[in-house]
Amino acid sequence: MRALRTVLLTLVAIGLLAAAVFGIREVKKRASRPATDDVARKNPAAATGPRATLADRRIQAAQRMIEQSQMKPDGYNLLSDAYMQKARETGDFGFNARAEAALNQSSQIAADDHDALKLRAKLLLTYHRFGEALEAARRAQTQRPDDPGVYGALTDALVELGDYEAAVDAVQKMVDLRPDAEAYARVSYIRALHGDTEGAIEAMIVAAKAANPRDPESVAWCRVQLGDELMNIGRMDVAEREYDKALVVFPDYHLALAAKGRARVAAGDIERAIEFYKRATTRVPSPETAIALGDLYTKLGRADEAKQQYDLFEFIERGGAAGSNTYSRQLALFWADRGVKLDEALQIARRERAARRDIYTSDALAWCLFKNGQLTEAKAVMDEALRLGTRDARLFYHAGMIADALGERRDAVKYLKLAVEINPSFDVLQADVARRTLNSINA
Repeated sequence: MRALRTVLLTLVAIGLLAAAVFGIREVKKRASRPATDDVARKNPAAATGPRATLADRRIQAAQRMIEQSQMKPDGYNLLSDAYMQKARETGDFGFNARAEAALNQSSQIAADDHDALKLRAKLLLTYHRFGEALEAARRAQTQRPDDPGVYGALTDALVELGDYEAAVDAVQKMVDLRPDAEAYARVSYIRALHGDTEGAIEAMIVAAKAANPRDPESVAWCRVQLGDELMNIGRMDVAEREYDKALVVFPDYHLALAAKGRARVAAGDIERAIEFYKRATTRVPSPETAIALGDLYTKLGRADEAKQQYDLFEFIERGGAAGSNTYSRQLALFWADRGVKLDEALQIARRERAARRDIYTSDALAWCLFKNGQLTEAKAVMDEALRLGTRDARLFYHAGMIADALGERRDAVKYLKLAVEINPSFDVLQADVARRTLNSINA
């Protein structure tokens, strides 16, 4: 593929879709916990003590800058960026609302400020408003085509919208301008999308080493992504060690706790997996963790506890969708997996794909079509989801089930075998369906 030419020859990548990948919106207001900047304002030592994070210190520095120069955008830009960093550190994405308020103040002072526009693109990505993010990033690119950060936002938006060739060009430009941890992490994701798992691992190792040691959340994030790629080639023990490293660098990191849960599931240690998922949920109630925990309870026959987690998942999803359709694709997949609300799931998936044509949105639509018995269209859309050669067990599972329903035995066996070989525990419940279907075809 022409667009992969330079990137796949250059060892580099980003912090995989920084915005989209760094978390979820807050699930509920946390009124009992004071915001970091308010604590710092009342007690400056709170932002500089032994438990202060890099984001805390940047928030305080931004506030001092604003006090000294209230009519300049720089302090507000720094404050906005620091709030977004705090959101990633804590998983409390209510901080993004404060980031937006700071950016609005900056824009009132200087409407065309380049840094504010670049930050606006980054913030829009966290809200999953990918089209708007792309527009903002392109405006920033016009202003300063030599700014590597602009190409990070461009890459993320283009990937989420499914324009992979343009995304490769954008990340290559980012690498050429500044080959840092963020560039290495993005290249890793691009490589993974194109089925080059070994190349993705290679690039993410470089990203983890290049990450700023003063920003432990960033280091831990890279370790989790590296572990996930190692899981994808069956190196379960090595992957889990990466998750452990992430927890050493950034204790109680919700993404690493959830990753430990996945690793324990893969090892057959269900009770420990539940413990890690529960700890992750306590830190940040995420849709993925709620589903995983609910599925484990279902597998153990603990129906009431499973229902509590599924209800939590739907609460999070519906809350996000009410704001900006942030999680509608995942809600559609959840219903399709369980064979409920299939008409509504298909409507959601079609609406999502009308807005973005990335491979995972195509996959969600194909699965909903399959569950609604629309097999011919399901296969056509599934082919689009597989177009990059991505080695993803869930994609192959969906492709195999669709092929089986169409009577295409050879393709069904090929895809289902790939699914269970790549990651035998890709889904606590659906992996069992994949194995049963494969055994039935081979019987």
